[in-house]
Amino acid sequence: MLFQIDLVGTAPEEVFGDFWSGQQAAPDERTYAEALVSGVARERLFLDGIVAGSAEHWRIERMAVVDRNVLRMAAYEMIFEEEVPPVVAIDEAIEVARKFGSEESAAFINGILDAVRKRIERGEVARRRDGA
Repeated sequence: MLFQIDLVGTAPEEVFGDFWSGQQAAPDERTYAEALVSGVARERLFLDGIVAGSAEHWRIERMAVVDRNVLRMAAYEMIFEEEVPPVVAIDEAIEVARKFGSEESAAFINGILDAVRKRIERGEVARRRDGA
């Protein structure tokens, strides 16, 4: 969903129907996925600043589409989802990168997200509620 939103500029609500047609997902999984996608889309500029500030010599627009959206999603969970420990968000992002990214994606994403985690731990980036 994030990939399509990023490439086409579609609103999240316009993507949900097409994405879920023919998919099997429990209602709570669907609800969480839609909330996550909506939150990432809403906080995109903020998340891009966090990711870019944690990536040495990389601009968001130069990153592979899959990589930058995995980074946005994981950064969102690390900052806005208090019940998701940052290490869990990082591990899940690495698995998504291995499945959908390039051969180098997992290491690239791990390095940037670890820098985000350290910035959170040092208090440079505050964990917060969505929209706060």
